[in-house]
Amino acid sequence: MTHEEKRAWIMLVVSVVGYAVYAAVVLNRADGGPLTATPYAAALLWTIGGAVVASIVAEIAMGVVNPGASRAKDVRDREIGRLGDHVGQAFVAIGALSAMLMALAEWDWFWIANVIYLCFVLSAAVGSLAKVIVYRKGVPQW
Repeated sequence: MTHEEKRAWIMLVVSVVGYAVYAAVVLNRADGGPLTATPYAAALLWTIGGAVVASIVAEIAMGVVNPGASRAKDVRDREIGRLGDHVGQAFVAIGALSAMLMALAEWDWFWIANVIYLCFVLSAAVGSLAKVIVYRKGVPQW
């Protein structure tokens, strides 16, 4: 497994686990009440920060476990990286458009913040999943 594939796995796992923790915290705080009345900002910021730290720690651990591993990127790694980024970036655009429309419709800030966060997570997870699949199955020939 290449260094870049390991990085894709880390991003996939950390983004999904981080969002699951966030969702669990917010739903637990709601305690059956309306979600829009639930305090979410601190949990959102802490889970984003925690995901960033977890990714850094996981990459450091990956380097410690296999210090002699090559970190060089070849043409295949760059192609796979570009493909995964293109797949994931679609969700950033979807999130931005959704948030803009929600703001224009004067939706509650809770929903706007959460759709943006969800789309960032989907961008990271789907983009990383695409990279992992292509590493396993090969670069598609169009």
